This record gives sequence, C-alpha cells and structure tokens, in this order.
Amino acid sequence: MAHGLDFLLTFFMNRWIPYAFVRIVLFFMSGICVAIFYPAILSETSARLIFLACVLFYVMLTFCLWQKRTLPLGLNLKVVAGIIGLAAIFVAGFIRVGSHTASRSKDHLLHVKSPIEYFTAVLTSAGTEKSSSWKAEASIGEINSNGQWKATEGRVLLYFSKKDFSRPLEYGDRVLVKGNPYFISPPSNPEEFDYRQFLIYKNIYHQKFIGKNDVTKIGFAPASWIDYYALQTRKWADGTLARNIKGDREQALASALILGVTDGLDDELLSAYKATGTLHVLAVSGLHVGILYGLVLFILKPISRFKYGPWAVACISIVALWGYAFVTGLSPSVLRAVTMFSFVALAKPAGRRTNIYNTLAASAFCILLVDPFLIMSVGFQLSYLAVLGIVYIQQGLYNLWEPANSVLDEIWKLSCVSIAAQLATFPIGLLYFHQFPNYFLLSNLLVIPASFIVLVLGMATLATSMVPLLATSIGVLLAWVIKVMNYTIFILEDLPFSLIENVYITPLQCWLLIGILISMLLLIQTRKFKWIKIAFAFSILFSLAQWHHFEENINIRRITIYNVAGHTAIDLIDNGHVYFVTDSILNHDRDKIGFHIASNRIKCGVRSVIPAELLQKKLPGCSLMVWKGQSILQIDRPQFFIPKGLCVDYVIVSNNAVANLAQLQSQVNAKKYILDSSNSRTLGTKWLEENEVNRVEIFSILHDGALELNI
Repeated sequence: MAHGLDFLLTFFMNRWIPYAFVRIVLFFMSGICVAIFYPAILSETSARLIFLACVLFYVMLTFCLWQKRTLPLGLNLKVVAGIIGLAAIFVAGFIRVGSHTASRSKDHLLHVKSPIEYFTAVLTSAGTEKSSSWKAEASIGEINSNGQWKATEGRVLLYFSKKDFSRPLEYGDRVLVKGNPYFISPPSNPEEFDYRQFLIYKNIYHQKFIGKNDVTKIGFAPASWIDYYALQTRKWADGTLARNIKGDREQALASALILGVTDGLDDELLSAYKATGTLHVLAVSGLHVGILYGLVLFILKPISRFKYGPWAVACISIVALWGYAFVTGLSPSVLRAVTMFSFVALAKPAGRRTNIYNTLAASAFCILLVDPFLIMSVGFQLSYLAVLGIVYIQQGLYNLWEPANSVLDEIWKLSCVSIAAQLATFPIGLLYFHQFPNYFLLSNLLVIPASFIVLVLGMATLATSMVPLLATSIGVLLAWVIKVMNYTIFILEDLPFSLIENVYITPLQCWLLIGILISMLLLIQTRKFKWIKIAFAFSILFSLAQWHHFEENINIRRITIYNVAGHTAIDLIDNGHVYFVTDSILNHDRDKIGFHIASNRIKCGVRSVIPAELLQKKLPGCSLMVWKGQSILQIDRPQFFIPKGLCVDYVIVSNNAVANLAQLQSQVNAKKYILDSSNSRTLGTKWLEENEVNRVEIFSILHDGALELNI
C-alpha cells in the first residue's frame, strides 16, 4: 500500500515539475478561498501554528534530503517534502486573508458601539461622478464619541451631494465630518447585486452622505504621494484630451480607452458595447497594456539583436508599462495588467528557462499576496482566464489553417485570439452578465484594431500637447476614428440576433461548464476517449442542475414585492410571464429596474412583462386584483373607498395612504397587511409598534426587505 501511495504521489509531482509556480499559486489561492468562505474553520492562532509546523517539517525533510536519508515505509522523501511545502503555502493563503481583513483590528470602526459625533478622514481616491453625488473613498483617522477623540481605523465611502458641491474634494484632502457613518445595508431584493459584499472585499464597511454643512477641509495628507501625483497626471491628461477632441461622446470614449476614466460614458453607448461583446475596450486593462507592450517591442526590435539587447528591451518595456500605469492614475485594473506583463517581459529574455504558465502564476501570486480579496474580483478572474485561454488555445486554433495572404493571416491571428479569450471566459461571463454576444468575433475584429489606433493617437495627442496646433490636428483625427468605431458598434448592435440575453446559470453550473470546456480541450489535445465520457458526465450534471432550477424558480407562481425606496414595485410571476404593478416614474426608470428587479426576473425566466392594469379593477383611491385565486387590494391614496365587509388575501398600502393600522383592520379583513417601499420608514415603524398590541400579520418592505409569496 505504501509503495502504491508513493507511486501516485511521485507520478503527481513529476507531471507538475515544469509548473512549479503553478502548483504554488493554486495552493495559495485554495487557502485564500477557504479563508473567505469558511473563515471559522481555523482560528488565527491555530493557522499560524500549523504554518510554523509545516515550515519546520519542510526544513527538516530538506536537510534529510541533503543528507541522503530515507523515510520509513519506503516513502519518497522528495515527494513528502513537496507536499508539506504545498500545505504550508495553503495555510499561508489562509493566514494572508486574516491579516488583510481590516475589521480584525481591535481599533476598527466596527467595534465602536457609542454614537459618533465627528470623525476625521483622508480621501484615498479621486471623486467619481454619480447621478446626484460625488463618490470618494476615505480612510478614517480619529472619531469623536462622547466628547472624546480616539484614534480609529477603518475605510468609509463618502457621498458628496451635487446640490452642495460643484466638484468633489481632492485625493489626499483631510476632512472633518459631522455625523455618524453607518453600515452599508445588504441587498434587500432577491438576486440583487450584493454591493455590501463588494465593498467588504475592499475593507469598506461604512458609508456617509454629506451635505454642505457636514464637512470641513482641515488639511492635506495623502496616503501616498505617488498615487497623488499619478492622479494629478491623469487629471492633466484627461483635460488635455478634452481640449483637443471635439464632441462629448468622443471625449468620453477617448478618456475611457486611453486613461480608464469612464465617468462621462452614457448608458446608450455602454449598452451598445456590452451587447457586441466589446465592453472590455472601455476599461483600460490587459488589452490596452498588451497593445502598448507589443508597440514597445516593435519599436525596440533592432536593440534585441545585441548581446544584452533582450534584457535592455525587457527593462525599457517595464519602464514604459509602469509609466503608462502612472498616467492612468495607477488604477487597480491597470496595475493588475501591468504586473502581469512585467513578469512576461522579464521572462522573455530568459528563453527556455521559463514557461508562460509559471510566469502568469508568479504575477498572480504577487497580486494576491498584496490583496488576497482580488481573487473575488470579476476583473481579476476575466483577465487571467482570458490570457490562459489565449496561451493554451490560440496557437492550436491558428495551426488549423495557414492563409496564403498576409492580410488574411493577420485577420486569422486576431480571430484566433478573440475566439480563445471568449471560450475561456464565457462560463463566468454567463454567470455574472447573463448574456452572450453572438457577433463578438466580428465586433472584436473591427474594434481591437480601432482601439490600437485610438491608443496610439491618444498618446500622441498627450505627447504633443506642448504644440497646440499639432495636438489639435491629431485630436481631430482621433475624434473621427472614435466616431467610426461608435457607428460600427451601433450597427452591429442593431443586427438581428446580436445578443443572447437573460441567461441564468448558478455557480455550480458555471463550474460544470468549465469542466465541459476543459474536457473537450483535453480530448482535442490527447485524442483519448475518456475525455468524452467525462464531458458527457459534466453535461448530465449540468442538465440535472438546470431541471432543478426550472422546477424551483421558473415553473412557479409567485408574488414578489420589491424594496425600491420611494416606489411601488410588485411582480406577479407565472411561468415566465409577469404582471408588473408599479408607479409611472419607476416604470420608465431603466436603471432602477435593472439594479433592483431585473436579476430576479432573469432567475425566474421571465420572457414577457405585462402591464398590471389588465388585472386591476379601479376603485376610489385603491384597486382590486384577483390573480390565480389570490385577491390583492392596493391602497395608494388617503381618500379611498372600500366595499363594506371586503375580505382579501393581501392588502398592500402605498404612498403613506393609511396612517392607522387599526382603522384599516376595521374596514377590510386580510391574511396579511403589507407596507410597500413607497411608504416612509416612519410609518412602517409606527405600524410595527401598533402591531405589538394588535397582533396581526403585517410586513414592512423597508424594514424587512423584499417579500416573496409562493402561490
């Protein structure tokens, strides 16, 4: 048995010898994931003791290996040492999450129980423009509670009202803020984006809305002068592009493509790029850094012929990449991409001594070592999956056809890159975005070359800014390129069947899709029949999961009353069709419907939305609906009339129409009384207090979140 175990371990380790850093990063990532999803499985002290024990055993075994000693039971000393070393890496990932979790500090804001009257904070991000406010992240320094100042840790999200602030405060500004920062609420609607969890991964737990009299600037103390000057450089570059490019949409797109500034992009443009599978070009990331890296390599090609030329090219490339990152304000997506390509640049002159998988793993390890929560970032996942797809799939695809024409050859190369990246990322694309662009190949063939031209012309505009006439001339050409690119995208969006949308898969189904994809790729590579069987097994499991989802979430009748502050929002869902009860304002607000409601409809397989007026019988100040044997009375005005002795299943009160719960009970008898989210929180609190005496079944949407009633 020992020899069999030794054989298996040796076989496993030998197969992975060329991928040493891949092993390390996979175990490190596994430790991170366990710490994120099961943090209580190990205490911090236990994890550190296990890590120290693994390190000591590894050192001892390495010493024994050096002394050429053997282990009992005939176990391979080298293999056992390797396993213990990987165990240490796994525990190190677990520990790194704990050390990076700011809330574990005893001085964190989360542990403050008494009300906060004032707090000081330093802005740690540039202001981002929202519809009615400016948003900025800040790091808290001190709090004033019960008349005493105390040093406190924690990050907070600040919202500056546009009514009171014409522009946001700057990165590095130290401010005194009046009032208590409050917890960010969890999502209160089914399937709604969990913004709180998104911010927790950034170690942000609180937010504060600020009016004119709530904040005073008291100094300037940037957390990083490098970040400060990088943001100032990006601000200068953004202003330079704006001066030399005519047209609001063209200016906004140029800033997005070149600098990663997306504040000025309008919803119509974003929707078009999203529908055609080219949204990635609007966020400066791996594509843009790759274009710049390729351009630098092309320019420096003559240098690489000298003895130390490849290393000189690598150093110059890295300087150019990090210089570009500086111009873009050192944004996280750019830093991630630049780090990745920096490792690639260093590995290139090493030749056969490295492989691309180890290089990518080393860059991922460094990124996760700095911030382990980036493993939960959609951008991080998409970036590395896309690059892995290109590395593993692209060359095999390209070898399937050898075009005789050089132009066709370049088109085929770009097509192979696009197909490889799309194959590698489409499972998590479906998971997060619920859609698939059918014309991604055509759109990327047009947009990626255009993005290259935009990036080059944009950098030329910045480089020639000291010569206004030349910069303006380049800016005019740049604006025309962007216009043509936008026009092309809108044409592609309008083509029939351009988008498969409203696709819902669970995380389990996403993993099963990845399993099917990997199995098919290994089938093509190895030509072994077993991979067909494995892919078939994954497909069966995927179908079973889809059947379960259909029975649980699509083949249903359900009333869902959403929490959309200030509005009535009720879905009557019946096997893919929905009657929507709402007010006229929300009915035309695509953003709020998209954020609060659309995801649940996708999960429920909604194919058509029908106005609820077809069901409603209008009465003075109220309406009565009978749907699938359920009677629903909605009261939306204080002057309402209810037929005497009316009995219904549900009463829904909107717009603060009923102030007194007892009075309503005397007029209508119902199984449940519901206050929807168009009412004030004060009224909900009053009803809940009254109900301590009346003891009827009531539900306040603003207090308890969305309500789902299965029929």
